Amino acid sequence: MVEACPHLTYREAGDGATFDGADFGEPRAFCTVTESFVQPMRADICNARYGLDPETDCEFYVEPESSSDETERPDADR
Repeated sequence: MVEACPHLTYREAGDGATFDGADFGEPRAFCTVTESFVQPMRADICNARYGLDPETDCEFYVEPESSSDETERPDADR
């Protein structure tokens, strides 16, 4: 199952944010990769709606940093 993009957050009007220069009354989708608000259609990709996958359908998607050591090589004998 595809999960929502880890780079998507929602900004509240109370944090001083604006959307297209205007204050807003409800949380708006915000991409932490591009550091910008996203349109509802892009948020559909981020939220993996309608069969969309953030990893393959978003041109801005980057892999989240992993806390494990990525340099380890799997043992071929296992």
